[in-house]
Amino acid sequence: MDFYHSEDNNRLRHFVNWIVDIVVVIAFAWFLVYAYGTQIVVAGHSMLPLFASGDVVLMDRLSYDFGKPDRFDVVVFQREDQKMNVKRIVGLPGETVQIKNDEIYINGEKLEEPAGLGRISLAGLAEKPMKLGEEEYFLLGDNRDSSEDSRFSNIGNVSGSQIKGKIWLRMLPLVKLELIRSK
Repeated sequence: MDFYHSEDNNRLRHFVNWIVDIVVVIAFAWFLVYAYGTQIVVAGHSMLPLFASGDVVLMDRLSYDFGKPDRFDVVVFQREDQKMNVKRIVGLPGETVQIKNDEIYINGEKLEEPAGLGRISLAGLAEKPMKLGEEEYFLLGDNRDSSEDSRFSNIGNVSGSQIKGKIWLRMLPLVKLELIRSK
């Protein structure tokens, strides 16, 4: 008789272990998708040549929970109207940003930008020096003449709480699949 109880216990233990394994795998998969797999569809041409309208990118939600955004990070932020936008960080908290003669100046010094970023023909609010607050960032699109960004009053300086994550991968179109790194 003990033999049968032992076999039933082994089956029950095997079944419970199997269920626990499945729950752990599902929880781990959910964590990965939530943390690193948030899909964002790029709208408009403000990030050309890096991203075109309709490109699908993945956002890392956790990167700024453990660190601060860096200059030239490509980020997703939520506008006041709740729309999500993709832009590049140019100005960091506490800095003074000004755009003059088609160039960006940070704290009075010309910013050396990565090659391939668009020229700035309209300074907008940054025509005069703009002092960023403790949690404020100055964001620009790469296609500077076709970007609604921190230069304009409807966007303005972006608070750290509005930044939702960092873009780390272009997923679609597949022919342009690539990791996105800060430059």
